[in-house]
Amino acid sequence: MKQLLYSHGEPAGIGVDIILYLSKLKFWEEINVPLVCIADGKILESRSKILGLKLKFIELQKLEEAKKNKTGLVQYIKIADCKDPNPGKLNPSNAKYVIRNLDFGIKEATKSKKIGLVTGPIQKSNIIDGGFKSFQGHTEWIQKKTKSSNVVMLLSSKKIKVALATTHIPLAKVTKNIQKARLVKIIQILHSGLKNKLKIKHPTITVLGLNPHAGENGKMGEEEIKKINPAVKSCRDMGINASYAISADTAFNREKLKETDAYLAMYHDQALPVLKALSFGGAVNITLGTSIVRTSVDHGTALDIAGKIKPNLGSIKQAIKSAETQL
Repeated sequence: MKQLLYSHGEPAGIGVDIILYLSKLKFWEEINVPLVCIADGKILESRSKILGLKLKFIELQKLEEAKKNKTGLVQYIKIADCKDPNPGKLNPSNAKYVIRNLDFGIKEATKSKKIGLVTGPIQKSNIIDGGFKSFQGHTEWIQKKTKSSNVVMLLSSKKIKVALATTHIPLAKVTKNIQKARLVKIIQILHSGLKNKLKIKHPTITVLGLNPHAGENGKMGEEEIKKINPAVKSCRDMGINASYAISADTAFNREKLKETDAYLAMYHDQALPVLKALSFGGAVNITLGTSIVRTSVDHGTALDIAGKIKPNLGSIKQAIKSAETQL
């Protein structure tokens, strides 16, 4: 039986809130497969009381016990104890809880193609402070745990899709991570993901340059000439419709948006600000290049509103819909 698992992420954030609020909506029953929260029951119950939500909770002993969603009822499986369930304030002692929940979701999705993983927002700094010093983010952790050689982070909305050549690394390290062979694999993964997961028959990919004006023929940097464009050439020879590097400052005009299925940005903040300006709260983070189905919300932990007010549910809805269609 197909299933979705939800790892809520940082206990102090809104990852718990969004699934509790969602379970009160008609949308909850419109999900065609059971959704099981990976959580300690005490955080679900305490947060529902804080938010004033009347819900029922069923603890599963194994995933096979899951049944179709019913409004007002949340199914969960407990993998670890949450040391501090209180909202709004980070506690590094929760780091192991977050990682154990995530690892369980990855493991189960790896074991069965009928299981998809949806993740809530995490606080990377808190996980690092909690002892996981090498932790960079969901995408990198999933790559490691699934032993995937290359993965690609794709942020997708109705208005724009953006993939990243590099993810959560310092800007000073971006240049050395822009290499021809790696870019070829990234473009291939992006092309395949757009076709197979997003059902775009003939994807058009717009590739951004690394330097201002895409290097301006080598006058402002040579990465475009020596690395990016040669990678694009190899992919075009394979039949992939990818542009040669263009300047990021003109890449998002109205006409270019219309003719682009996905942008490939060279670093995290090169294109994501555009996506979030156009679609914040309505985009989904999709991991491409791995053996599992994994989607996530496009927002952070929002510690300032956790346990206080109803958050925007647009992104979690999109993340669930996307994961469901990929199963």
